[in-house]
Amino acid sequence: MNIIVCAKQVIDVSEMKVDPNTKKPILQGVPQKISDIDKNAMEEAIKIKEKHGGKITVVTVGPSDAKERIKELLAMGADEGILVSHPEKYDYHVISSLLAEAIKKIGEYDIVLCGEASIDMFSGQVGPRVAALLNIPQITYAQSVTAEKDKVTAERNMGDKAVTTESTYPVLITVTKESNEPRLPSLMQILGAANKPINDWTADSLTSGLNPMVDTVELKGISMERKNVIYQNDLDESVSKLVDSLTKEGVLR
Repeated sequence: MNIIVCAKQVIDVSEMKVDPNTKKPILQGVPQKISDIDKNAMEEAIKIKEKHGGKITVVTVGPSDAKERIKELLAMGADEGILVSHPEKYDYHVISSLLAEAIKKIGEYDIVLCGEASIDMFSGQVGPRVAALLNIPQITYAQSVTAEKDKVTAERNMGDKAVTTESTYPVLITVTKESNEPRLPSLMQILGAANKPINDWTADSLTSGLNPMVDTVELKGISMERKNVIYQNDLDESVSKLVDSLTKEGVLR
């Protein structure tokens, strides 16, 4: 199996703070990491490789310091990393196009694995966009993946029902956080990751003339202040007051 994992370097949103005056997020000095759900994709890739053998290649579009994040996935069990530099201005269209072109350049592959969404923006767009650009089948929001010699089967939780989906290869699959528990690499694996190759590819070497289709005008935090209203009277009376309050706030109609 030739497996490609698309991963993204993101800020650690749990460490992010919002300026109380401007309402803008304070990003300077916030630690960077691989998006959590991309590690679930990596774990799924390792499980498939352990069953069938093969090679795992990690592809990341990002700045030069993303190499340190790629090493985390190499330590987990990936064989090779590819870092594609992105242009100054980019959006989902640009990132998806660069990932798709990088995958085409890699050549032969059976499965492309992605997290269902990144923890910073959580749009869920990149996986389906890449599949469309590669013109291959896609299975999204997979909670379990079973790869066989000639097909792959995935279980998808659709809320009130579960759906089993099958596909031949090649195929792109996005996995959910519930799909598995990513393994922690040993010290020897972390040290060994330094000897695994990470290739640098420029955006221009893959494609030219890419322009973002969406401009981000402003990014602001949302106030999460609570009113801390406590109802301590009779249960039925408290429920009635709560419903009235929520109706006045526009939560209920």
